Formats: sequence, structure tokens, C-alpha cells
Amino acid sequence: MLFLFSITWGTVSGWWIPACLLLGLLYAALLYRKPVNLSNKFRYILLAVRAIVVAFIALLLVSPLVKSVSYNPQKPLVLVLQDNSESIKMFPGSSKSFNVVADNLAALKEQLGDKYDVQEFHFDRDLQNGLTKTFNGKQTNISQALHQLNDHFVNQNIGALVLATDGLYNQGSDPQYEARNFKNSIYTIALGDTIAKRDLLIGNISYNKTAFLGNDFEVEVLAGAYQSKGENIRLNVTEDGRQVNSQVIPVTSNSFQKSVTIKLNADKKGLRKFNISIAGVKNEASAQNNTETIYVDVLDARQKVLLLYEAPHPDISVIRQSIESNKNYEVKASMMSDLATLKPADYNLVILYQLSAASNGLIQNILKSKTPLWYIAGAQTDLNNFNNEQKVIRISSARQDMQEVFARPATDFTAFTVSDSSRKKISSFPPLLAPYGSYSSPQAGGTLLKQRIGNVETTYPLLSFGDDAGKRIGVLNGEGLWRWQLAEFQAFGNHHALEELFSQGVQYLTANANRQRFIVYTTKHVFDEGENVIINAELYNDALELINTPDVRIELKSDAGKNYSFLFSRNGQSYQLNAGTLPVGEYSYTSSTKSGTKQFTASGQLTVKPLNLESRQSAANHQLLNTIAKQSGGQMLLPSQLNQLANLISKNENIKTVVYEDKHYNDVIDLKWVFVLILGLLSLEWFLRKREGEI
Repeated sequence: MLFLFSITWGTVSGWWIPACLLLGLLYAALLYRKPVNLSNKFRYILLAVRAIVVAFIALLLVSPLVKSVSYNPQKPLVLVLQDNSESIKMFPGSSKSFNVVADNLAALKEQLGDKYDVQEFHFDRDLQNGLTKTFNGKQTNISQALHQLNDHFVNQNIGALVLATDGLYNQGSDPQYEARNFKNSIYTIALGDTIAKRDLLIGNISYNKTAFLGNDFEVEVLAGAYQSKGENIRLNVTEDGRQVNSQVIPVTSNSFQKSVTIKLNADKKGLRKFNISIAGVKNEASAQNNTETIYVDVLDARQKVLLLYEAPHPDISVIRQSIESNKNYEVKASMMSDLATLKPADYNLVILYQLSAASNGLIQNILKSKTPLWYIAGAQTDLNNFNNEQKVIRISSARQDMQEVFARPATDFTAFTVSDSSRKKISSFPPLLAPYGSYSSPQAGGTLLKQRIGNVETTYPLLSFGDDAGKRIGVLNGEGLWRWQLAEFQAFGNHHALEELFSQGVQYLTANANRQRFIVYTTKHVFDEGENVIINAELYNDALELINTPDVRIELKSDAGKNYSFLFSRNGQSYQLNAGTLPVGEYSYTSSTKSGTKQFTASGQLTVKPLNLESRQSAANHQLLNTIAKQSGGQMLLPSQLNQLANLISKNENIKTVVYEDKHYNDVIDLKWVFVLILGLLSLEWFLRKREGEI
């Protein structure tokens, strides 16, 4: 690192330097014009000292700037990214060869020497530090790993990226598009074999996770076969060991795929487990991809949601579509003028969209009932009635104005869970229009989204949930949800974040409609292998007020007979348990607590299903790796060519040390050494005058 200093005058003329020196000399000459006890030698020395001091003080008054320039060399970064998914060791004998690849990647740091900064990572579903030899990832998301790496080293001198993978991914988008964000050479290490082995497999399964009692539902299975021409794919579907469907599919080519539609009947209520399997053939490469298990939640009836509004608005359609994306819910959208033809008591939730003062008398029966309510405030909302009808949010405003507010997800929200990806999307959405005024905050942990006004992050709530004597209330203080829907589709091609937000909100508001005093529920019925199991609990007192004073315990029992005991943590006004990752299997749970003299219990079931995503493809995708390497100016290498990698990086003229120039400007008056110099010169002058008897 190199530092340079210089004086810059900005808008001040540089001619002030000789002027300040002249002023110092004149002042010193007048002071020492007629010395009494000083010899000429000391008189000239003191005159020079005083002239310098006065000149410096005059310069301080002029206030020139001191420019400091530092030059910071940054060695080129070489990022090594290694695939840790199970597909890497899918075939027999592969583990040993890939361990050698891991050793060669680790040796790259020593081969490149001190001229490069080599940093190592591995990935499956997420990015992790360091290299590995475990190859146990259940999912592969190459695009997400590249995105996280690019974010981590943004604006740094990335010289090269080394990506060692088989090119197979089952999560995220096409990594080619994310790789284009790297402005450096990418060297891909092509692992695996592009020649498909003899194998029958289930490539993919598409199905609705919910069905309704008595209805038929369809499951679409993508069956595949490689190097098996002339064989038959024998597809079987069983439930509790009972065969419910079977098909025989002739294999007509060595690279064969066929989509098969299977019709099943939802004849029993509850969580249904179906095993879909393909009979193996002789000399098959892998039997792991021959079996898949799916779970379908069979419901007795849908939850009904009534959406009331006074005038047409594009938000109405967005709310309806977002809620009905969850097959558990059915939405009836109706204008207030048609309320007399409806029976609000037949609905599990009522959404009140921008109601004015004219609607206050019409909804009194709804307000007095125990039906959960979701208020959405906007330009037409009568704030006086809004504040009187619910106790979750209060808006104080002297005028009926609107302002743009952005959504900022709160970190302390405890009522239910919204995925990190949805939170990130929502924070990037365009602004909503919220009533202008000051907002009261609900109870701790009750705000899911807060308002960001411009660049100012406020504590004002945008979306909140609360409880009023056992009646759950939701409040959204903004209109313009149609902007969110358009923005999400334009950026991501789907509406997942908006759908999740409304689905989770409706689930929370309707969860305790039967007025149970103690309820325990999981965030979902089926968890993926390796996913944290989250369980929530709520306890109400005699007045149906949410409390969390007593301890709540839970016992989980697996179908293998193993027991797990946990104590819930208090989370806001309720309880939450993160049971961590559990082994694959089906679990029943019983939870208990005591409030006063009353004992409460609740029970339920959950399932942890295995992930077989990594075994659904039997051939590596080297074409993808070659494309990524070529579009970046890099090169694809086979594992046997890894000894050439260090030489290729060293000879790449685009990979070089970058020197960053950093300029700083400071007023001279801010430099402490100037004051030390002035004080030192004045002290020297005083000492010499004292010594010569002039003081």
C-alpha cells in the first residue's frame, strides 16, 4: 500500500501561499525590529520562527485542502466452487475418483502461489465454505450458489471461477443465466459420465398436494428408461401395501421418456401416502430412482372466505387469485350492496376491503360475531370506523391523504412463518398506497411487514395480525396489490410470494375458528428430508385471550418406535418449537400443558419424506458446463486435465492484480500535526527569548 499527500486549493487561489509568507515576514520584522538583549544570530532565528508560525496560522484561516491518495493492490481472486450433491457418487466406484478431484482442487492454492487469493466453497442446496468429500447433498441449486458467490464478492477483483460439478441441478433456474453475471473467466470441471447407464427411473411426479373427500384426482408420472430398449416399465401405485393402480409401458428406444397419467380416488379423509414404484431390470445402474413417495392431504371441505368491497378495484382479483391458489380455500367476492343476499355466518373468514362510513351499519352483525376479520385500508377507508372496529392498529390522521410505502419484512414476527425467498421478494416490490398519518404498533411480534417511506425505515406497521378476545384480526394498511402481482411475475415468472403471504395469513386467521383453548399445529403436514420441523402452539385463557405462561411439552413418536421429547419456546404471545431435522418417517405427536387447574392435550401427525431428486438423472450434463465456460472466455476440463488448470489461470492475461486508488480530502485545520508544529515553534521561540532575558 502506497500513500501520497498534496495540497489542493479547491476554489481558493494558490497565490495565498506567498501572501501568507509575506504576512508572516512583515509581522516578525516588526516584532524583532528593535531587539534589546538579542544578538543578530538569535534575532534572525526568532524572526524566522515567528514568520513561519504566523504564515501557518494565516494558511489555516484560508483553509486549503490536503489531498491524500492511497494505492491498494488487490490480488486476483480465484474462487473454487465444488458440487457436494449425492449425484456425484451415484454410480459404483465413483466416490474414490471424485475424492481425488477434491484433493487436486485443494492443491490449486499451493500451485498458484502468493500471486493469487484462492478461496474454496462447496454447495448443494446452499453455499458453504471449504471443500468436501462427503457428497451427501439432497438437492442441487447451481444457480443459487453462483448468485450467493457473486453477491459475496461484489466489486472485488475476481480473476477466475472454478466450477466442479456434473452439471445436474434440480432446484433453481438455469445456471447459464446466473453465470453471465460473472465478468471473469469460468473454468468448469466436468464430473460424472455423459453416457447413460442401463436404468429405469421415475423422472418427475406432478400432483396437487390437496384433494377433497369423494373426488378423483390425477397424478402425472414421468417414467424414463436408458439403454433398455425392448424392456417393459412396470409401474405400480400402492397405498398401505394395497395396490391401487398399475400400468405396463413398453420401452421403444434407448433414451425413452413417457408421461403417464394415473387417476386415484380420495375415499378417505386425512393425509394419504402413496408409493409409486417401477420394477427393476437386470444389470440396472441404480435402483434408488425406481421408487417415489407422495403425500396427499384429503380434506372434508374447503375453508370459505368472504371478500366484501364497495367498488371494483384491481386488488380484488389479486386477493382472490392469491387465496384460491391454495386448494383449501374458496373465495366469494361480493359488493356491499349484495350483502343482504349472503349469510356471513357460513364463512370462516371475512375480508373487508376499503369500507367507507356508509358500510358501518351493514356489517354490524359481522363485527359482533366471532368470525375472523381481515381489514384492508386504502383511500376509501373511513379511518374513524376503522379505528373503532378493531384494536390491532390505530391510524391518527388529520387529513384523508395517501402516501407511497414500501414493505419491509419484520424479523420479530412470530405468528406464522413466511419463507426467506418470499420475504426477499416482498422487500423488492413496488410501493403500496397507505393512509397518511401516525400509526400505533400492535403487540410485540404482531407485525409481519413494516413501512419504509422513501429510504426511511419506520416502525409503522403495514401488515399486522392480532387477537381480540379470541377473535383473530388481520390488518393491511395499503392498496395497490396489483402492482405486487405484476412486479413479481415480471421478475420471477410466478406469484409464489404473494400466494404464500395470503395463504399463510388466511391459515393463521382461520386456525382457531372452533374456539379451542389449546391448539398445536405444524407449519405443514409433510417436511422434506433435511428440513427443520417447525411446530406452533397456542393457549387461551377463559376469556379467550392468548397466554404463554405455562410450559408446553410435546412427545414425538416415529413409526420406527423412537421417541423424541421437547419443550416449546415462548414466542411472542404463543409458543414455537424448532425440532431440527428428523429422520425420514411418519410421526405422531402429543402435546400437553396445564392452565390453572385444567389440563390440556393436543395431538397430530407429521411426515418427513425422503428426497430422491439426485437420482432422477443418470447422465451428467457436460454440454451445460461447456456452454458456461465458453460464454465466459474460460474452458471446460475433464478431471484428468486438472493438472493443467493452474497453468491456464497463470497464462490468462485478463487475470491480473488490480490497484485501487483511494482519494481523501481533509481541511488543513483537521490535521493534528499542524497544531503540534505551531505549538512546538512557539515553545522554541519562548525558550530562546527566556534564555536571552527578553521575557
